[in-house]
Amino acid sequence: INTDQIEASDKSVFEVMQRSVIEFMNARKWTNYNFGVEERIDCTILITFSEWDGSDRFKANINLVLKRPVYNSSYNSTILNYIDREFSIVYAMFQSMEFNPAVYTSNLTSVLAFYVYMFLGMDFDSFSRYGGTPFYEEAQMIVNAAGNSNVNGWKPYESQKNRYWMVENMLNAKYAPLRDFLYEFHRLGLDKMYEDPDKGRATILKTLDYLEHVKRDRPNLFMLQLISEAKIFEFINIFSGASPQEKTEAVNKLKFIDPANTEKYDDILKN
Repeated sequence: INTDQIEASDKSVFEVMQRSVIEFMNARKWTNYNFGVEERIDCTILITFSEWDGSDRFKANINLVLKRPVYNSSYNSTILNYIDREFSIVYAMFQSMEFNPAVYTSNLTSVLAFYVYMFLGMDFDSFSRYGGTPFYEEAQMIVNAAGNSNVNGWKPYESQKNRYWMVENMLNAKYAPLRDFLYEFHRLGLDKMYEDPDKGRATILKTLDYLEHVKRDRPNLFMLQLISEAKIFEFINIFSGASPQEKTEAVNKLKFIDPANTEKYDDILKN
């Protein structure tokens, strides 16, 4: 939790909140799977508070980063790097962090739990094709319950870029190629590069077809943008070592998928 923007002599409420959030996230059993310490999901959630009424109402941004280890290497691949700017909460010091996915009790616990399940869904998708489905379904249950609240970020009509659309995009069969990309890019591409870099790179090049497919069907799809943005520098690093023909093909595909970063993708051709 970051409170640099908050001007107050007593910030003890934030210290208590941080301890409660850490306990809520780490002490709760979120799945029926048993993870070893080395299998823990590498993610960070940074809550930066911008407003506090001095009582129990707060506004903040929440920065979410999810990474995944690459087989036989010390490298971690970024799957998601997103700032959610629709984060307002009501919190009283020492309040209990109650949570039930089917019942909305507080925006703090609902938002945190939502992103836990989105993290789990995307992580599992990267290891097995469509492996994240049960976690997205939990996230969708949270959205449905929170949709009846008076806080922003949960309703489809508020924006095309909020929590409602994040999970909708991942569960919508029409956009399943996004999930095919997550699996093949990581499990069949990155994880294989230690034994055969050229083969791994060729596989990753083919996975761009999945993103192209979604781009043609829905150019401004929220999760397409988030996944593309998370992978910009990884794409550049991977294809900078490719053959001239692969470089040209990759750059053409990437510029179509993510035209906002055209200049960055040109760096592939310079290396």
